[in-house]
Amino acid sequence: MNQKQWETIIDVIEGKKLALIPAGFIIDSPWLPGWFGCSTLDYYTSDEIWFEANKKAIETFPEAIFLPGFWAEYGMCTEPSAFGTKCRWDENNLPHAVKITGDIVGISTIEKPNVKTDGLLPFVINRLKNMQPRINALGHEIKFAVARGPLNIASFLMGATELMMALVTHQDECHKLINNITEFLIDWIGYQKKVFPTIEGILVLDDIIGFIGDAHCKEYVVPYFKKIYQAFDSKINFLHNDAAGLVSAPYLPEIGINLFNPSFEHEINQLKKLTENKVAILGNIPPRDVLASKTADEIREYVSQTLRTCDDKSKLILSCGGGMPQGVPTENIRAFMMACREASAT
Repeated sequence: MNQKQWETIIDVIEGKKLALIPAGFIIDSPWLPGWFGCSTLDYYTSDEIWFEANKKAIETFPEAIFLPGFWAEYGMCTEPSAFGTKCRWDENNLPHAVKITGDIVGISTIEKPNVKTDGLLPFVINRLKNMQPRINALGHEIKFAVARGPLNIASFLMGATELMMALVTHQDECHKLINNITEFLIDWIGYQKKVFPTIEGILVLDDIIGFIGDAHCKEYVVPYFKKIYQAFDSKINFLHNDAAGLVSAPYLPEIGINLFNPSFEHEINQLKKLTENKVAILGNIPPRDVLASKTADEIREYVSQTLRTCDDKSKLILSCGGGMPQGVPTENIRAFMMACREASAT
């Protein structure tokens, strides 16, 4: 991410009126390898291929803000691997983190990882270290510390169904596990910020928080996410949750989140009301059924219609409701960007 893009996000968060409605996308391994023309496994294992794929994206779409920008990641395996999960790899698809045990009593005592040495975490850091001079040479910097959220990680350690049941039946053990993961995440984010002083933002990704009700959100989400975000003095506190987000939306300002990438199923007006317009929205076009599947003309019309129905276009970065999905072609992204320019001109 370059400085102009970073400042644009800050302006959006602060509610400033911009001449052009910005557009941005979360991009990572579901989309980049196929679009670039390499295998997923090559993307994960080659610094050179990873760098060139990200470089091609920023050069092909210079008007788009790609978040978090040159993201070093290994799918959902990154953080769970530090706790000892088995990682299963596929040449042309995302890896899978195999659960350790469905027993909440046993998993609640799992040892907190060392973020400097455990799992795939050193590979994330080393990739960014190796590529940082070349990233900087493009006028970009490493601006975000990135991590999966505590409930997301817990679901990979013990299984999503087992976690959902345990939240009801074993509250004490769940709090012990989630608190342990939260402390790990504070260590992990803090280590990224220490190694890369240019980091001024935090991105946490957690879809599991979209599968619980209000009482459990107040019990298991608000205190732990607040602990993570408020452990650091960051300018951008970014949350991705493209499962149901209406339950958590009213609590986002309290947690300290100021940028939210929600499910495409939620209207922008509705999200602004629930957050009292205190949180900028990155969204909210259907990723698969529109951005990946529609024609260029249909995408332009969908974006235009979305903006026509949006009562307040401040604190908005146009995007899809979720990360960039597999199979989105270049012409569809260009159509999206053109629709943003057209809407800004009217």
